[in-house]
Amino acid sequence: MIINFDNAATTYPKPPQVRAAVMKAVEKYGGNAGRGGHPLAMRTSQAVFEAREAAADFFGAETENTVFTLNCTHALNMAIQGVMNGGGHLIISGLEHNSSARPAAELALKKKIDLSIAEIYDDDQKTVESFRKLISRDTKAVVCTIASNVTGQILPYREIGRLCSEHGICFIADGAQACGILDIKMSDGINILCTAGHKGLYGITGTGLLVSDGKFNIQPIIQGGTGSTSSSLRQPEFLPDSLESGTLNIVGAVSLKSGIEFVRRLGTEKIFLHEDKICRSFINALSDCGRVTVYRSPYCRYVPIVSFNIEGIQPERAAEMLSEQGYCLRAGFHCAALAHAHLGTENGTIRFAPSVFSREADALRLANIIKYIADTKKTQKNY
Repeated sequence: MIINFDNAATTYPKPPQVRAAVMKAVEKYGGNAGRGGHPLAMRTSQAVFEAREAAADFFGAETENTVFTLNCTHALNMAIQGVMNGGGHLIISGLEHNSSARPAAELALKKKIDLSIAEIYDDDQKTVESFRKLISRDTKAVVCTIASNVTGQILPYREIGRLCSEHGICFIADGAQACGILDIKMSDGINILCTAGHKGLYGITGTGLLVSDGKFNIQPIIQGGTGSTSSSLRQPEFLPDSLESGTLNIVGAVSLKSGIEFVRRLGTEKIFLHEDKICRSFINALSDCGRVTVYRSPYCRYVPIVSFNIEGIQPERAAEMLSEQGYCLRAGFHCAALAHAHLGTENGTIRFAPSVFSREADALRLANIIKYIADTKKTQKNY
């Protein structure tokens, strides 16, 4: 039996209604949305519109400002490169995933932008002040993850949004680990929200969203067929068409609509409380084991993610040992070099991330296995 505690990467299993929606999409929506006036294309276009409408409503956005992407990385690249087109100063947080940090660093290395990295603290006020001190006359945008994909630490994103608004700066938020867990809305001060569809929104892989409030222009980084203004060689200038070149992932969009409906019916608060309880039970069960380090501060708030290490055992080896017992956890650097530099975890960590379908009993059994491994391997350094 496989027990998945790697839901921060991709939630599994998917809700039954999402699986049913995928089957229906494959069977019924075989047209190309926005390309053609025949019945097959029209009903596919309608399905995509309804999915777009559901996503927009979930985040408090306008339907036309809601763009389907391949994943959160795709969305963040479009947002960062699109907003920073023409240069300027960009600020990112010290906990950013590589999907934000790498495009930002690449633009800086090519001397297309100036880049600053804001230090993150356990104290939210100090974190906001860290961003404030970096703002200059040339600052065009701030990129900040809502919650770290390594530790789950929730950053003061609403306060950062207000800070950006005060200075007329575009606030790009990475919601990959927060959407579907926290009640995220564009009214939180977010100008561009980027998120994954296959994590807390329970869609299938290959799905993501870029949601804009329409206040900042996003220059497209990909041009191509959009089904609109097809007689012109110029890319459309209006959303969502300007950022949706090529055939959409129709099946993915339909699955995402079903996933969002699933989350809405349960409610983000109920989902958070369930997953958070599992994390707290897991941490408490490990608290009497001195050879396990859990990377959490009593002064921070967290989404349901727990990073830990077992003394004397490399994270990858520990995850392999847990996999042999039927537990799926991710180990290593989690595509987040900045976050691990912040933590000082030179070899990375092991990450525990439950979903709405996870059971507390499984987490407690996992904790007991971890304690057994820690005790039996305590003399083996760098195992």
